[in-house]
Amino acid sequence: MTLQYLLFDPSDDGEGTGTWDAMASVRAEQLPEVMNEVKAVLAWAEQHSPGPRGPLDDGGAWDADHLVQAEGDWTTVTLTLTGPWAWGEALVAHFGD
Repeated sequence: MTLQYLLFDPSDDGEGTGTWDAMASVRAEQLPEVMNEVKAVLAWAEQHSPGPRGPLDDGGAWDADHLVQAEGDWTTVTLTLTGPWAWGEALVAHFGD
């Protein structure tokens, strides 16, 4: 699956941990497609988990957060992943970003 809506912007903390932020702003009729992408990314992340999911400060190896906000005719979906740099880069490569 190649992502059509979610575009990831990576940042590296310099210590082997990265953050990947993605955002898509769509009209209501496209929202199911975006949410399918979010589900696919989270499924891949779970399947290829580098360890337990949870806040890194609490001992988690990776974590994810997504938010859906509607404003007028547009809905913005954001997805943020944090975890080991190699794991996140493998995720992005898998989805062809």
